[in-house]
Amino acid sequence: MPRQVHLFERPSRFVAGTVGQPGDRTFYLQASDETGRTVSVALEKTQVQVLADRMNELLDEVAGRAHTVIPPEADVDDLEPLTAPVDEEFRVAAMGLAWDGSAEAVVVEAVAAGEEPIDEEAILSDSDEGPDALRVTITPMAARAFVARARRVVAAGRPPCPLCSLPLDPAGHVCPRQNGYRR
Repeated sequence: MPRQVHLFERPSRFVAGTVGQPGDRTFYLQASDETGRTVSVALEKTQVQVLADRMNELLDEVAGRAHTVIPPEADVDDLEPLTAPVDEEFRVAAMGLAWDGSAEAVVVEAVAAGEEPIDEEAILSDSDEGPDALRVTITPMAARAFVARARRVVAAGRPPCPLCSLPLDPAGHVCPRQNGYRR
């Protein structure tokens, strides 16, 4: 079956968001364009965190060596929830991140899990064969805004226990540092 690549060149919106309550959230990357087309892919919380961290590092590196003006930071300007309905296209198994010097833009690709391990050559490639993918090209300012929102989304989970740093449920949790007593 041929590969389906969802391409978004400078989308009107590219965000990380969640559905569900803290402790039972599903994380998504969502891209939308002016025509109203929206694609959502599910991923893990750690993948969102790593993508935000790596994107920030990439922008810092580009700012230090290229003749491109990269904003140092951005505020979270998009606090809206994910565009409904959130229909999962696929679950992300691997991601690629690159700088397109000619377009002066960040390229993000999220690749679907397949039955076979993902070949690193398939990520950010234009091959007709391979796993489905979401490929988004965004400006440096949009990338900084993505990083700010992604970090906010990740941090909005359950608060950590002051003793063991495990997440606290609303009813508390059995804390290993309290010898099994509820905290």
